[in-house]
Amino acid sequence: MKLGEIYRRAVAVGIDHDLRGREEIDRLIKAEKERYEKLDDNEKAAYDLDRLFNPFADTRILYGDPETEVKKVLIGIDLEVGEVLLAYLLNRDRSEKIDCLIAHHPEGRALAHLAEVMKLQVDLLSQYGIAVSVVEQLMEKRMAEVERRLLPINHNRTVDVARLLGLPFLCLHTPADNCVTAYLKKKFDQEKPLLLKDLLKILLSIPEYQAASKLEGAPKILHGSENSRCGQIYVDMTGGTEGSKEIFDKIATSGISTIVGMHFSEDHLEKAKKANLNIVMAGHIASDTLGLNLLLDAIDPENELEFICVSGFERRRRSLGEEKEP
Repeated sequence: MKLGEIYRRAVAVGIDHDLRGREEIDRLIKAEKERYEKLDDNEKAAYDLDRLFNPFADTRILYGDPETEVKKVLIGIDLEVGEVLLAYLLNRDRSEKIDCLIAHHPEGRALAHLAEVMKLQVDLLSQYGIAVSVVEQLMEKRMAEVERRLLPINHNRTVDVARLLGLPFLCLHTPADNCVTAYLKKKFDQEKPLLLKDLLKILLSIPEYQAASKLEGAPKILHGSENSRCGQIYVDMTGGTEGSKEIFDKIATSGISTIVGMHFSEDHLEKAKKANLNIVMAGHIASDTLGLNLLLDAIDPENELEFICVSGFERRRRSLGEEKEP
């Protein structure tokens, strides 16, 4: 399988499992194409052409020829300079070559544009009856905050090392997050947990969360009790990073009772508590691992790729007869 094919398949799977729906994704891509046509020649020369088919700014080939043949991959949740050097050492010491690096969390230009992906949260929350104008205004403030935080970061540090060592580098962020969000939403909709302890049992029936529990990273109720009723559940696991901490009152009045997320900052958690919402932290690395596994199942159904797993990731394929996709 070629590097570009892995990338294109990941984008397609991310779109298929985007809860905004295909019609909205098509609208966004059409608007981007119209914007591109209005640019002058200098602006077009600097334009990222991937935007014309890929709506996820945090998912890119960071370095490498799309025509590169890929068989063996070093893959992890975070790939930074240490992991890139590890791949180089493994290449030097083994007869079989690592063909590329795949990270979940973005680096390089994909990290620089992370805030753009947060627009996804506007559409998801508006589906629950929160006025889109309210969500947009709150999210615009938060997106600007995230953008300012990312501006001074040395985005390309890890990518530069991969380039100098000749290691193709790909990051797959929102497509994997879309997969885990859609998967858990469908699971909760089907199994209809009554109490938070029932919700935890569902999470702990999933291998990635079982594995995390053995490493003292079990899903945890942060607000509410085991016997609190779940009510309507909102799965908050996609859209780049945490949204506005001012949104929780609006979420509560929309009819949502329980939020299941990867992680919650102290400020976000305190606001959620004041809104009397049940909060369940499923776990960051476990949720990212589940999403990435679901994405890889769809990208590589014939098991053509071989994975060397590092940085918190463990490859788990869904066997025949199990759910392969959300």
